[in-house]
Amino acid sequence: MKLKKLGVWAGTDGFSAADAAAFARRLEAWGYGALWVSEAVGREVFSACAWLLANTSDLIIASGIANIYARDSFSAAAAQKGLNEQSGGRFLLGLGVSHIPLVEGVRKLQYGKPVATMRAYLRAMAEATYQAVPPAASPITVLAALGPKMLKLAGESADGAHPYNVTPEHTRQARAILGAGKLLCVEQGAILETNPAAARAMARRFLAMYLGLPNYVDNWRRLGFTDADFAAGGSDRLVDALIVWGDEKAIHARIDEHWQAGADHVCVQAIGPTALPDERLLGLLAPRP
Repeated sequence: MKLKKLGVWAGTDGFSAADAAAFARRLEAWGYGALWVSEAVGREVFSACAWLLANTSDLIIASGIANIYARDSFSAAAAQKGLNEQSGGRFLLGLGVSHIPLVEGVRKLQYGKPVATMRAYLRAMAEATYQAVPPAASPITVLAALGPKMLKLAGESADGAHPYNVTPEHTRQARAILGAGKLLCVEQGAILETNPAAARAMARRFLAMYLGLPNYVDNWRRLGFTDADFAAGGSDRLVDALIVWGDEKAIHARIDEHWQAGADHVCVQAIGPTALPDERLLGLLAPRP
């Protein structure tokens, strides 16, 4: 798998199936390297990825992320191999432990210790029997990793990491922990808006859910943010560090910061006035084939 430097992270549940396929084809035509799709309370991510793979020819489709509590390790291993064999090696598996409110509150399952649970899941995937035609090359797995322990596991037991809602400083730290030769695929939220008040209001609407999830808040604390930054929808300091806003030049500059900090691949989440990705921004940032 040859992963280009720039991709797109997008929640596609707001699209119909036909519109999601058309969106993926537009990204492919614009020259993006990958489309990362989420899994929460909408479509099951492997079937969603299968649909997008079937409707594109070159674009890498990545799960960002597949929740390990949504299926057992045997099923995940089979899906990863099957999707790669069917698509000629274009499926990238992003795996994560999700969050206590989503696992215990929504799925009614018990949330285990994150690193130990992920380590056991990866081991079981590696040991799973698979008797169908295998993919031509070994499939790639990256972990949704924020803290140092999960990043270390991503470097030891997977092919890399997929941090979300992070800063370029976190990217520097992640690269140091992962070491050379491991994929670092970083999500970056972006808003095409030069008015500070309007941009930050949009960013705060986007961040509202994440401010209630301990995994993210704990990671921001490690980066030096405090309770004052988490109050009232997030301080300007927190908002501006996590979500880049402004014109095309400002957004390109933040993406470049991640590359300079050690990211192999940055997937831009184009935040707009609706739940759908802002294709104005994606069109401007498009690398072109």
